[in-house]
Amino acid sequence: MLVGTPKEIKDHEDRVGLVPSSVRELVAAGHKVIIEKNAGAGIGVADAAYVKAGATIVDTPDEIFAKADMVVKVKEPLAVERKKLREGQTLFTYLHLAPDPEQAEDLMKSGATCIAYETVTAPNGSLPLLAPMSEVAGRMAPQVGAAALENAAGGMGILLGGVAGVAPAKVVILGAGVAGTNATHVALGMGADVTLVDNSIDALRRAIATFGVRIKTAHSNKDTVADLVTGADLVISTVLVPGAAAPKLISRELIAAMKKGSAFVDVAIDQGGASETSRATTHSAPTYIESGVVHYCVANMPGGVARTSTFALNNATLPFTLALANKGWKQACKDDIHLAHGLNVHAGKITYKAVSDALGFAYLDPAKALA
Repeated sequence: MLVGTPKEIKDHEDRVGLVPSSVRELVAAGHKVIIEKNAGAGIGVADAAYVKAGATIVDTPDEIFAKADMVVKVKEPLAVERKKLREGQTLFTYLHLAPDPEQAEDLMKSGATCIAYETVTAPNGSLPLLAPMSEVAGRMAPQVGAAALENAAGGMGILLGGVAGVAPAKVVILGAGVAGTNATHVALGMGADVTLVDNSIDALRRAIATFGVRIKTAHSNKDTVADLVTGADLVISTVLVPGAAAPKLISRELIAAMKKGSAFVDVAIDQGGASETSRATTHSAPTYIESGVVHYCVANMPGGVARTSTFALNNATLPFTLALANKGWKQACKDDIHLAHGLNVHAGKITYKAVSDALGFAYLDPAKALA
């Protein structure tokens, strides 16, 4: 199979779909790999490293999309990229289709088979290709939240960890999954007063077992969330429903009731965000202020630490990339139901139920796509 990776073009997106070690594994398995010129420049990987691993460097993304049997990316294809996809081609990348009808329509029109990292599952029900980026985003969230609380960003001018004689910031983290747990780890390390909120008592028990008496926990319900959010200096929302639009846990009225100069970091903005006031931002302009609250809603958050993120992502994606290349998408998905859960678009139809429900588009049962 000919596998291709273009340079990412989303704002300040320096991650890359394949690193040289992944290329080497694909080549060793008998495949050919083409990489767009300077695709790895943003993570400090020169074209020469790809050539040494066995790849061929091409000058333009057009060559990637025109020639490759499978395109391996990081972020969802932008409109200019979607026009280059073609029938019979496989796309393997993050898609986040539920809040993005334009992308879904374009992918259906392309005729390509599109497999989304974020809905591939593991035997225990977890999301192994989303987890590494959730780790990164979770660990970044207290950092960017701390910066949003600074006066220069429009925040109230509070130091997350406080100092002797001055209390630390009150941080409320919604969701005790991978991102929420990692956000808790860093926020506690920065000295913040942290409350972790989840609707799973078992998840909260695990958090207490991990972090001990340093953490406060609360069971999620509307009253509790409202009380905690309005009293917080920083709110970090990590709540996500696999493949579906993120639940709107925080109303516009609740944001308006928060402290002026407080901050809100929406880690689930890729899936539409958890607040009615959330709208996607970029690394170039990461924040905006609404109702006196500084919002950080960068849609490719882990791209801010592209080198760490790229290698963490490749560690997780490589086995699936190899399976797709070795067997073709259909046989690979037949052999692995967990990879099949990643199938989001095929034959002009949506093949992931949560996306179909969110967008109201025609649904094709993936079992029929595989038949």
